[in-house]
Amino acid sequence: MIKFSYGTNHFKNKEVAQENCYLLTNGLGGFSTLSIINSIIRNDNGVFVAATTAPNIRYNLISKLEEIIIINDKQYELTSQQYVQHTKNKEGEKYLVNFSQEYLPSWHYIVDGVEIIKTIVLVYGENTLGVKYEIVNHLNKKVSLEVTPTLQFCEKGWIMEYNQPFNISNEKISANNIDMNIICDNWDINIFDSIQYENDIYYSYDARDGRESVGRFAKGISYIYNFKNDNKAYLQFTLTNEKKDTKSLFDNEIKRQKDLIEKCGIKDEIAKALVRATDQFICKRESTNSLTIMAGYPFFADWGRDTMYAIEGCCITTKRYQEAKDIFRTFIKYLKNGIMPNLFPEGGNEPLYNTVDASLLFIQGMYTYYKATKDLEFIEEAYEPMVSVLENYIKGTDYDIKMDTDYLIKAGSGFNQLTWMDVRFDKELPTPRHGKPVEINAFWYSSLKIVNEFDKLLNKDTKKYEELAQNVKKSFNEKFWNEKENCLKDVVSGEDYDYQVRCNQIWAVSCEFSPIDNEKAKMVVNKVFDKLYTPYGLRSLSPEDVQFVPEYSGKHYKRDMSYHQGTVWTFPLGSYFRAYLKVNNYSNEAKQIVKKQLSFFEDALREGCVGQVAEIYDGLIPNESRGCFAQAWSVSEILKIYDEL
Repeated sequence: MIKFSYGTNHFKNKEVAQENCYLLTNGLGGFSTLSIINSIIRNDNGVFVAATTAPNIRYNLISKLEEIIIINDKQYELTSQQYVQHTKNKEGEKYLVNFSQEYLPSWHYIVDGVEIIKTIVLVYGENTLGVKYEIVNHLNKKVSLEVTPTLQFCEKGWIMEYNQPFNISNEKISANNIDMNIICDNWDINIFDSIQYENDIYYSYDARDGRESVGRFAKGISYIYNFKNDNKAYLQFTLTNEKKDTKSLFDNEIKRQKDLIEKCGIKDEIAKALVRATDQFICKRESTNSLTIMAGYPFFADWGRDTMYAIEGCCITTKRYQEAKDIFRTFIKYLKNGIMPNLFPEGGNEPLYNTVDASLLFIQGMYTYYKATKDLEFIEEAYEPMVSVLENYIKGTDYDIKMDTDYLIKAGSGFNQLTWMDVRFDKELPTPRHGKPVEINAFWYSSLKIVNEFDKLLNKDTKKYEELAQNVKKSFNEKFWNEKENCLKDVVSGEDYDYQVRCNQIWAVSCEFSPIDNEKAKMVVNKVFDKLYTPYGLRSLSPEDVQFVPEYSGKHYKRDMSYHQGTVWTFPLGSYFRAYLKVNNYSNEAKQIVKKQLSFFEDALREGCVGQVAEIYDGLIPNESRGCFAQAWSVSEILKIYDEL
């Protein structure tokens, strides 16, 4: 697998050094992420963000670890951080010679002839952070290390209250009804006389996005290790009461990741990195006592639509079939009036069902699962829920989802945005798609064909859905073809936005059973390549459209107004590649072209979040990741293409 490595040329100044971050997750929704120089650049950053209720009741326990190396009684600050008053900035990156990550992130410092290598790990399935420091001291200097955790103990995304109280002892730190245990064998401990608060931490990325840009943390204890006869020191911070050997945590996690990659069986080195990346999104959900897929880090939780897009790459491509079944069963359990939940219940809240595509994507995913496993028993288990989706869409269900007299699905009204282009800001809909969206009706046709295939396998009547599919196909070709542009309309509604050239049409080619013939499919693929293709994703709107917005940036309103108005999204690119391969009959020449274009993704994996694929990029010049720095469906859709090749 690729070992991502960054040298001193990436740390030439704070702005450059903070462009990239790392990410570790723990299968519960907890995570660890900072810039690669260990500075906090977002309010959502933290070296130890624990999920007290999986997956999305999360507390930022430790913002970062401040480290001072003492060599022959002289102190050197390894910490990096920006403050509101830049004169307070800490410049520890000047000693950092390398950051690398293959399975775990590692930092290599050289100070006054002494090398310090730091590695961290999150334990899968529990809220535990392990830290390892290794010293290379060829000159036998007197060396000690002081580590001070900066504390918050507040919910992710919130600012810690001013003068928040803490209870601190040698082996435990407590606040806000959370007890964090510390395993610090052979370390000297210094508990401060009083808590020290720093109230002017500067979040440079939040400032750029118009969010709250000033934060705070507290310090009340430090750990000092004197390196004498050994060269390694370990710290462990955990919410569990079971004492585990910190040394073993690192080997266990590396082995777990290696096993996942070996199980997948994929050979390409970029694809192996993507397999590792998919694992970071699969986690437990306590409210359903099952697994789920987080949509993205650091902002998003688990959503039905995103899960149904991502499950194929995250679970089926990687041969995690039991996990796939577990997730499918969870969504089946919450199926209501033919609609899959878009948001799961939290506490006493009911699930939200504001999605027209999740249910149809569920049927597409079931077909992908069957092709991979030939598990007809599970198909039979899920058959009635699939039929429930079709029958409810036919007769009409919530959110104005209903088959019209032309056999096409219409959906949405008022302020209800039901497709993935779902932004609403107060009473503004920047991308209204009420009516009959193109990808929904492509998935509708494909779903009818899929259930018809399952009917054959299960010896059921095949007449109804086959006849209906033919009627859908006829109407689709009559209503959606845009003669002027030689491509598909985005929506059939009678509104001007019907004729916008958008990426949604690519799913009408890439879906398992396409409603259009190969000649039209080729024209769609050509149009998408001509107007929407970029190496890192597809534009959500043609640059020639008067509503095109070239950059995703600024405050919340400005970002929402551009979100689907030209912004480049990575996840539809997988469907573009699949569509290109399909219309070219998977020829060797087509495969070589796709392989070449996929090779650009090694660069994407090195930018933003190391080893991950971002949610979005700017529409005009997509050279910097935006939004979530790690997005499940982005990773999943690209990995699926590697698998198909």
